[in-house]
Amino acid sequence: MAHAWMPASPCGPGCHAATMPTVGRFRRFTRLTAAALVLLAALALAPLLIVLRGRSRTATLRWVFTSMLRAFGAELEVHGDNDFARAETQRGALVVQNHVSWLDIVVANAVRPMRSVAKREIGEWPLVGALATRAGTVYLDRASLRALPATVTELAVALRGGAQVNVCPEGTTWCGLAAGHFRPALFQAAIDGGVPVRPIAVRYRLAGGQTTTWPSFVGTETLIDSVCRTARLRGLVIEVHILDEIAPGRADNRADLAELAETQIAAVLAGPGIPAQRRAAHARMLTAAPTDS
Repeated sequence: MAHAWMPASPCGPGCHAATMPTVGRFRRFTRLTAAALVLLAALALAPLLIVLRGRSRTATLRWVFTSMLRAFGAELEVHGDNDFARAETQRGALVVQNHVSWLDIVVANAVRPMRSVAKREIGEWPLVGALATRAGTVYLDRASLRALPATVTELAVALRGGAQVNVCPEGTTWCGLAAGHFRPALFQAAIDGGVPVRPIAVRYRLAGGQTTTWPSFVGTETLIDSVCRTARLRGLVIEVHILDEIAPGRADNRADLAELAETQIAAVLAGPGIPAQRRAAHARMLTAAPTDS
């Protein structure tokens, strides 16, 4: 049941450009087949991940997620703190990013395998749900305010125990030409756990530099619709910008902490990849769109 806190985005099918460079049918088929094989391999490896530790576990997980990106013909570009990707540290951190696509969690884990917070429904998805659960995902029931304190507590315990946990604080997906505000609730876990917040900005673009909304998963479309559209796209490049940590104690409360992280990410995503006239037109479209979609 929806409530006032429930995240909502006005983005939908109208956010997707009518034309983008695409690959042929055979390439689409091979991409989807490769993605299915990677997913099956990940499920087969899941029992092994229980016993693997340290670098062996990290390398195995990174192989799974980078293989999924390669299956869709995506090139990954990582900018910023290389130590974040390489570190084998036991210090916890809340890793926050903007939310555009079902690919977001794949991208983050290709850079550095970590636990995630995800909506409860993902745990019910075929195959993907089982894999997410085995990976230690913390599930959030977005429709239940009563369940939120328990989720924050569970997350704080994981962070205090040394886990890096990935969160998308917008709470729902946006198309990439527009973005939502960061909800502060889950930032309380970083305060309670005494750990830093690490913002990362993710941008989906074409090889020529133009931002593309085709990988986004928005509105009422199905996951299959979004996956198939992404498989059609030619020249997908995914930029990941690893930004400076926000140290414990830098913000007085969770709202200020959320604003600091959102501001850092927004500064990166406001770059030249989106033409000013396209941003303005998109903003007008979103202003006119209903907000309960």
